[in-house]
Amino acid sequence: MGELTTNDGTQLVYRDSGGEGVPLVMLHGWGQTQEMFRYQLSGLSPARRVVTLDLRGHGLSGKPHHGYRIARLARDVLELVDHLGLDRFDALGWSMGVSVWWSFMDQYGTGRIRRFVAVDQPAAVAAVPWMTAEEQQDSGAIFDVTGVMELGAALAGPDGEKTRHDFVRGMFSGDTDPEVLAFVAEQITATPAHAAVPLLFDHCAQDWRDVLPRIDVPTLVIGCDGSHVNPASQRFIAEQIPGARLHVFPTDVASSHFPFLENPAAFNAVVDKFLAEEA
Repeated sequence: MGELTTNDGTQLVYRDSGGEGVPLVMLHGWGQTQEMFRYQLSGLSPARRVVTLDLRGHGLSGKPHHGYRIARLARDVLELVDHLGLDRFDALGWSMGVSVWWSFMDQYGTGRIRRFVAVDQPAAVAAVPWMTAEEQQDSGAIFDVTGVMELGAALAGPDGEKTRHDFVRGMFSGDTDPEVLAFVAEQITATPAHAAVPLLFDHCAQDWRDVLPRIDVPTLVIGCDGSHVNPASQRFIAEQIPGARLHVFPTDVASSHFPFLENPAAFNAVVDKFLAEEA
């Protein structure tokens, strides 16, 4: 466990497995924590150095009343890799963590990234009125603008705890492992409304489709048939990123937005195979 303080005074908590080889920096999604990757720290780190981070407002990291924008989170990640002296690393993002990496690449380029893994994140979370029906489908939009506003209001309201739980439950389909669901539901309680709501709004307002064709590093896009994120949106992303590959887990392997928790062995095998290839 390590800590660093960002240039705006926010304390971030990270884990670094140490070891040799190209480091893998893993970013979690909205409302969750680096504990999402507990099976990757143990399952991937024997062969490589794995770094995970509690993004600001999440987990054990500081929860200031400022900075809840994807661009600021990307700056935090830049400060982390600088702090660790990582000149060359592999990048994995899941859910909103993918958006943070897209913002990182958009602002700072891909020169330090060897390989990139994008797990189950739409190119745009909210469907805006100027998108065509086809664009809304390709983007993988989960909400319309009204839906985003209503969810934010509910999260900030007196029934915020129930709203959080219902939101998490909606990310699973089929026969959900109660222990996995309980773990995810518990982790999200670490993010207070003053952090969760503005960050959700900013996250949903982003449209990354123009970034995708400019990603020039080997990329693996991972989806899941049982996720609330439509696998067709992951196929669209893989088609937009030059040379990208796509892997979609069928429901008999994992049936949620959390394949790395549901079936760590299958998830780790796919990621490990991709990262083991030469750049």
